[in-house]
Amino acid sequence: MKLPEKTFEIGPIAVGRGKLFLIAGPCVLEGESHARGLAEAVQKIAAEVGIPYCFKASYDKANRTSIKSFRGPGLVEGTRILRAIAKDTGLPVLTDVHTPEDCARLSDAVGDVELMMQIPAFLCRQTDLLIAAAETGRAINVKKGQFVAPGDMRHAVQKVRDSGNERVSLCERGASFGYNNLVVDMRALPIMREFAPVIFDGTHAVQTPSAGNGVSGGQPEFIPVLARAAVAAGVDGVFLEVHDNPAEAKSDGANALRLDRLKGVLEELVAVHEVVGRY
Repeated sequence: MKLPEKTFEIGPIAVGRGKLFLIAGPCVLEGESHARGLAEAVQKIAAEVGIPYCFKASYDKANRTSIKSFRGPGLVEGTRILRAIAKDTGLPVLTDVHTPEDCARLSDAVGDVELMMQIPAFLCRQTDLLIAAAETGRAINVKKGQFVAPGDMRHAVQKVRDSGNERVSLCERGASFGYNNLVVDMRALPIMREFAPVIFDGTHAVQTPSAGNGVSGGQPEFIPVLARAAVAAGVDGVFLEVHDNPAEAKSDGANALRLDRLKGVLEELVAVHEVVGRY
């Protein structure tokens, strides 16, 4: 598959230039020691497999199903943790933003570390949020809304680019299929890749939204097969929420990939990517 028209860098990661990369970490920051331990463990595995890596975790999950759900440490403490991990490991970091006001605050707080701002799927059409994120100059990853046709995501990309920022990618995480279910249409990947690099979210794609008692469920046994299919379809990167103990995770544990399964999954993805690259 040809390279997307626009490519960019996040630190040492060349997005859209033909080498598969990984974005991985817990759904939400559960504490500095836990986040740091996961970042270092995944970094080691990624290095062994030979795949560039960006650590991800949210300082705030503002779209949890229940008001009683854990949201995270907040922007001030969350950005301190993200900056400390980035400084100590040399990794780029990714985190969600939910309001236009938080974009500049987040960018200023992390300072000189490589940061990718992620626009949550439910907010992918929020013009003020996209513009505010773009104006920071940071790389932007826009998750495709579960309710949005793949071709219509070109408008979100254009909002970022028209705001002076060419560093934008799109992320597929499945489409709503009735109630409490998602389905991945693999046609979405080449469609969106016509106008931006594409990342596949292999863990939210197996989520069953709000299917639990005030929380979302998941089918993590399907993470490897969907991720392999997406890499075969020619995506630029893979996004995986990874946890050492998903049963005890404070957010999205039901659809997270166990840390001890990560290396095997990545080895499969790299092998598929190498085959696709030959053609």
